[in-house]
Amino acid sequence: MFLKILYVFTVFLCVAHAKSVIVGHVYKQGSIHKVYEKTVETSGIPLIKKTEEVYFEYPLDDQMIKGVAVMDLDNGLAESSINSGGLGFNFVNITLKSERGLGLRFRIEVYA
Repeated sequence: MFLKILYVFTVFLCVAHAKSVIVGHVYKQGSIHKVYEKTVETSGIPLIKKTEEVYFEYPLDDQMIKGVAVMDLDNGLAESSINSGGLGFNFVNITLKSERGLGLRFRIEVYA
C-alpha cells in the first residue's frame, strides 16, 4: 500500500513539474490504440514567447478520443493546454507556449 501511495505521489510531482497535460487513457489497452503521434519543436527568439497550435481530427465520426498526452520533452517552463475537443470528441485543439526567449519541444499522443 505504501508503495502505491509513493508511486502516485512521484507521478504527481513529475507531471506537475514538467507542465505536461495527460488526460484519459494514454496507454494501449483492449480497444484503445494510439491514433496520432507528433513531436513539435521550435527554436527560440530572444524576448519572444513562441506559440504553436496543433489540431487533430479523427477521420471516423463514430470513434471518440479516449486519451490525450502532451509531454514536455525539455522539462522546462513551456506550457500546454487543450483548447477545444479532447475526451469524448473526435477532434482536439492543443496550444503550446514556450518560455520567453526559449524554444519548445513537445510530444503529442492521441488515443482512441
